[in-house]
Amino acid sequence: MIVLGLFDILLIGVGLSMDAAAVTIANVLGDAGIPRRKVFAMAGAFGLFQGLMPVFGFFAGSLFADFISRYAGFVTLVVLGVIGVSMIKEGFSHKEESEAPKALTPKILLVQAIATSIDAFAVGVSFCASGADIFTAAPIIAATTFFFSLLAAKLAKRFGHLLGERAEAFGGVILLLIGIKAMFF
Repeated sequence: MIVLGLFDILLIGVGLSMDAAAVTIANVLGDAGIPRRKVFAMAGAFGLFQGLMPVFGFFAGSLFADFISRYAGFVTLVVLGVIGVSMIKEGFSHKEESEAPKALTPKILLVQAIATSIDAFAVGVSFCASGADIFTAAPIIAATTFFFSLLAAKLAKRFGHLLGERAEAFGGVILLLIGIKAMFF
């Protein structure tokens, strides 16, 4: 049996939070005027799903491990790829000055939160196999993701202007690359 300490779980949380942080950057770049409450809602949704999915994976155990590990990359590529390509097209289209940026709706946020947390389900399955304490691990993963999502939003707000009007397209490229990474690596 593998024993995972708090530091190990924290590192797993950091690793799992990187996709959510990248999607947060993409969202903020797509809407530079995003209100603080939406940033906190985004970080909260990503943290919640990153914390819940390992619990689901833990209790599902090996029952769904094969299916999830077989299709997780494809599902992530399709979901983030569609959103990313849409953002790229929007970023390169000639918009009217008065056109408002695409809103981050609860539905879009839910899809993003699920897509970025599929790998956390597989981690939960591995926690089951290793005998890890899921009730310690899940809150650490959730809090880590929340923190890194907030940090990512702050960095995107601070430095997003450097990309100018192509910031949304850059955010779309980030989402597309995350999807490709999930599919092939």
